[in-house]
This record gives sequence, C-alpha cells and structure tokens, in this order.
Amino acid sequence: MTVELLNPAGLPAPDVYRQVAVATGTRTVFVSGQVARTADGTPVGPGDLAAQTEQAYRNVATALEAVGATLHDVAKMTVYVVDLTPEKMGGFGEGAMRAAMALGQVTPAITLVGVTALGEPDLLVEVEATAVLP
Repeated sequence: MTVELLNPAGLPAPDVYRQVAVATGTRTVFVSGQVARTADGTPVGPGDLAAQTEQAYRNVATALEAVGATLHDVAKMTVYVVDLTPEKMGGFGEGAMRAAMALGQVTPAITLVGVTALGEPDLLVEVEATAVLP
C-alpha cells in the first residue's frame, strides 16, 4: 500500500477524512481540479452541490484510472466550494458520501476551501487530488 491514512493522537479524529497521509512510492500523480461535467462537457447537477460533488469525485476517479491508480492511492485532496457556509456542508457531505458508496474510499488528508467563484459561473465545487503509486 502506497498511502497510509492516520488520525494521530492529540488531533481531532474525524470520520470523513484523515489528518495525515504518509505516502511511499516512486510515482506522484497530480490530478487537475475536476468539476461537475461529463466526458462530453455536459453540466451535471446545476445548482445542486451534492450532485456536483459526486460528479467531481467520479471525474477524479476516472483521471486516476487512466494512470492505473484508484482513490485508495490518493494522499491529499483539495476541495474548493463556492460561497462555503456551514449550511452547505450537508450537501457537500452527501455528494462525497454518494461517491464513496459508488467508488470506495474518498477520505484522504483533505483541505476544504471556500472561494467566491470557480472557472465557470454554474460550478459549485472543484476537487483536485495528489496520488502516489509504487
């Protein structure tokens, strides 16, 4: 296994992500920010943060698959959410959970960042990932 995920003693132990990822391997994969678009560019889930989050995670998984990786190889994710408020965490969490149910682990070390806008006006979330392969 190239990525070990931990919640060390002395830090909060959240269920939805890990505080530390230890990566050992020889190839590092950087996945550009993925958004709620299908392969042909069709928008997914207009106005629906859960649907957009799920699609963004699915797109990360597709990108990883192209290089022989899976979400289990991800050491770190950064997630950008437009106008992030505590009320939006439910929609984000729902989408991430649906992705986890369909794709497997989506709980690496993660940073969640609120932003005022993304590259296109209909986008609510963007997910980038760093994976490590043997």
